[in-house]
Amino acid sequence: MAKYSEAFKLGVVQSYASGESGFRAIAQRYGLDHATVRRWVKAYQAHGVQGLRRKFSRYSADFKLSVLQRIAQEGLPVREAMALFNIRGSTRIISGWQRQYHAQGLAGLQPKPRGRPKKMSMSQSPKPVNALPDAQRSREALLEEVRYLRAEVAYLKNCRPCVRPKPKLRRKSAGSACTEARPHIGTPV
Repeated sequence: MAKYSEAFKLGVVQSYASGESGFRAIAQRYGLDHATVRRWVKAYQAHGVQGLRRKFSRYSADFKLSVLQRIAQEGLPVREAMALFNIRGSTRIISGWQRQYHAQGLAGLQPKPRGRPKKMSMSQSPKPVNALPDAQRSREALLEEVRYLRAEVAYLKNCRPCVRPKPKLRRKSAGSACTEARPHIGTPV
């Protein structure tokens, strides 16, 4: 989708406002889609030059609900609702809101978290809640900790081959295979 400057949009709107021709003729003259010209004219009529500026917005669930209720109560077309509420972009924005509202209710209109989900944190080995110095701990508690640590080390030693990449096997050439086979065959070299 091409992005047009505010001055270009204003020129297109003013040529329509002068009454020289309709949406289709102006769209053809400027190499645009007639629906784009119509959307710019409606935005200009409703909000002036501010309606032609780029707008990057995230809408709250309450705002989305009020737009959908107004469309349902007054029977507004989606394009008119976009011009009335100063929503920029394609009509798919409101159509998506309608689909989400019918499928999930008000929860479907809530903003979704953006971006990649956070990685799960690595679980750490359990530490005793009441960590006393070794001199104050009982002999049984120290022996239990030693057993736990030995089991952990043994587990990690067993997992090491899983983590370490296997060495690549060297392929034998055809000549070396023949020399290995000769003593078995009994042919002189």
